[in-house]
Amino acid sequence: MGIVLDTVGQWIASYLQKEVPGYEPFTPSDPEHLRGVIDQGDVLLVEGNNRVSGIIKYLTQSTWSHAALYVGPIDGATEPDGEPHVLIEANIGEGVTSAPLSKYFPYHTRLCRPVGLSYEDRTTVCRYAINRIGFGYDTKNIVDLMRYLIPLPVPQRWRRRMIAFGSGDPTKIICSALIAQAFDAVRYPILPKITRAASKKARREILHIRDSSLYMPRDFDISPYFEVVKPTIVHGFDYTALHWADKQKPLQEVAGEFGVFPETIFAPPLVPQAPDQETPLPAAEVTRDSLERTPVQRQGSDLAA
Repeated sequence: MGIVLDTVGQWIASYLQKEVPGYEPFTPSDPEHLRGVIDQGDVLLVEGNNRVSGIIKYLTQSTWSHAALYVGPIDGATEPDGEPHVLIEANIGEGVTSAPLSKYFPYHTRLCRPVGLSYEDRTTVCRYAINRIGFGYDTKNIVDLMRYLIPLPVPQRWRRRMIAFGSGDPTKIICSALIAQAFDAVRYPILPKITRAASKKARREILHIRDSSLYMPRDFDISPYFEVVKPTIVHGFDYTALHWADKQKPLQEVAGEFGVFPETIFAPPLVPQAPDQETPLPAAEVTRDSLERTPVQRQGSDLAA
């Protein structure tokens, strides 16, 4: 019976790992900039395009479906062309493996960096992941794999639990679980539970490490303890050096055909100006003014005279 379950599990894992045709990333990675910026301990998030990636993105409501840890060149692990393996990742059906950075050049990726992590702790995190190369998924735990074949609506409050539900040791369906364990080894937080304990004298926060099986790739993106690194702008960015496919016409403001500010238009003052007492009024205005006054006003003027 165990052989049958293992065979069925391998088949389901192979089916979930197949890529969906027609995938084209909106913003693929820049290989040269990524190589020059990535450092040990960085987490590379990937927008995958296989069947399980789509389900994970639905359950997590995120762009990211996969995560890999950059550990630097691994001794004895290279591609046929000599490119070293620098990433540690966990895949369904394969377990914990190493991979070259070029594997994810065609994909949309994001680089998340732990802030303030010491060199010693960074080395410990990388060594923890490297030492687990070869750890495999327990494909006999068929519940972990079969539930992804049923695309039923899942309430949001159950989605994170559904990813970890049924997982047995050492089975960890989500690839970010291994990375979470590596950072847990040095007590570096990702998204810890925070309990605020108030007292008369002080208030302190107690951090609780979550179960590693509950972590998802997007947690490194939204974590307040990881910095999002943009490889194309981290060393400066000159937008004027870009070469556009179409040569745009110069804007009217640049060509001088249109002024940014309109010409000054004379407007009368809001407060009427005081009349000049030295300048006599025209006869027409004097006559009109005397006609507009009431008889009482005219009689008062005559008496004053």
